[in-house]
Amino acid sequence: MIAPTVRISLYRLMGITIGRNVFIGLDVYFDDTFPELINIEDKVVIAHRVLIIAHDDSYQREVGKVCIKKNVYIGAGAIILMGVTIGENSIIGAGAVVTKDIPANSVAVGSPARVIKSGRENIE
Repeated sequence: MIAPTVRISLYRLMGITIGRNVFIGLDVYFDDTFPELINIEDKVVIAHRVLIIAHDDSYQREVGKVCIKKNVYIGAGAIILMGVTIGENSIIGAGAVVTKDIPANSVAVGSPARVIKSGRENIE
């Protein structure tokens, strides 16, 4: 097992932008074709087995930036698709499939993910 700080250093070497005080769990998959399109800001927690995908190899070859803003928690097994921004202080539930932007201060769950709570400064 590789220590969390070493994993983050390796992800940065891949080209992913990662802020300070970020935790990335085990078995997280980051798009390795376009890692430079993934931006993770400060104080983000990404639980284990999350997928963050910046492109789709379908016949249309879609590519899009993924931005995870400050103080976001992403639950285990969530899937974040290309072109998505997750706003500050938001929570993404375990197993959620995020197909479109999530506003700041929101809780989003389900497949596809939908906001079930929003508008508070610090969601608990």
